[in-house]
Amino acid sequence: MARNFIQAGHNLTIPAPAAVLSGGVVIAGDIRGVALIDAAAGAPVDVCVVGCWELPKVAANAFSLGGKVYWNATDKLATTTASGNTLLGYAIEAAPADSAAVKVRLLTA
Repeated sequence: MARNFIQAGHNLTIPAPAAVLSGGVVIAGDIRGVALIDAAAGAPVDVCVVGCWELPKVAANAFSLGGKVYWNATDKLATTTASGNTLLGYAIEAAPADSAAVKVRLLTA
């Protein structure tokens, strides 16, 4: 194996940009992922940057299969609203407005 190989890159250990609980979304620059452990702001956090995740969403929003999913970092909810939010990924199944969560495939950098 090449001597400069670090890791496969599915999980990254980075300083938490804010306090986060395991399963919470982490946005650090263009890195998007889901925390695998609880971490205080600035502490190392293991973040999975691939895969499909079920995440809480804005109750009034309906998602269609393949629709863009944005992350509202203030409310800590997935949303269909692009303005002021970060593109997180795509819905892997429809989520009606009355549902509490949406299943998302994370974008990869």
